[in-house]
Order: sequence, then C-alpha cells, then structure tokens
Amino acid sequence: MTEYERSRTMPAAPEHVFDQAANVGQLGSWLPEALHVHAEDLPAVTVHEDRSDEDTAALLRAQRDQMRLEWGTRDQGSYAGWLQVAGIGSGASEVTVHLSFFEDSHDPGEKAVGDALDTSLRRLEEQVRLRVDNAAG
Repeated sequence: MTEYERSRTMPAAPEHVFDQAANVGQLGSWLPEALHVHAEDLPAVTVHEDRSDEDTAALLRAQRDQMRLEWGTRDQGSYAGWLQVAGIGSGASEVTVHLSFFEDSHDPGEKAVGDALDTSLRRLEEQVRLRVDNAAG
C-alpha cells in the first residue's frame, strides 16, 4: 500500500471550504482535470479517468458534521481517499487530502500524485476565493 498526503491553508471558514469541496456538481472545478465524477444514487458515483479512458464504480460520502469527504473504489477496493477541513482561526482553514493505493498497479507514482494533489488544492482554493469574494461583494 502506498499513501500520499498534502495540506493547504485557505482563506475561508471551514464550512465554506467544505461546502465547496463537497458540492458534487462542482467537483470538476477542483479535482484533477483527467477525472470526471458522475453522481448516481449517492454515495454511488462513477469516475471516468481520461488517462485510461475507463469508468470506475466508486463511493463518495460527505460528512458535514465532521467536515470530511471520503471516497474509494466500489468493487475492487484498490483506491481510497479523504479530504478533511479544519478551522485554524481568524476565518481560515486547513485542508488535508490523503490518498491510499492498495495495489501498486493503480498508483501513478509519487511525482504524478503529488502534482495532482497540489494542483487540486490550489484549484479548490481558487474556487473558495471566488465564492467568498462573490458573497462579500
């Protein structure tokens, strides 16, 4: 099993960050661009990966009371992840994303995963900023 984790501070209350991250209709605004999530009957979703041109049955659960998203493959159990939002005071939050690959064949490698996590967290922060700026102005 291989695990990866990244964190990023965001300039918004944890509720705002979580609501943006958990919005199923807007996951594409911050997830890696090669992944497309199609909601079925939640928590069931289908994830299309451009790199392999494959659809994968997955689960996505949002636990607002814990400010946590959890996801993973449904059938083969080869991949899982979570996103945790924590308030750090002064209206800011820290977002941590953790990925676990249970089969080496599904692990794209440290550089690819690290780049994808960093880009996703940056894109999520951009979406959060847009939402907070629009609410304020």
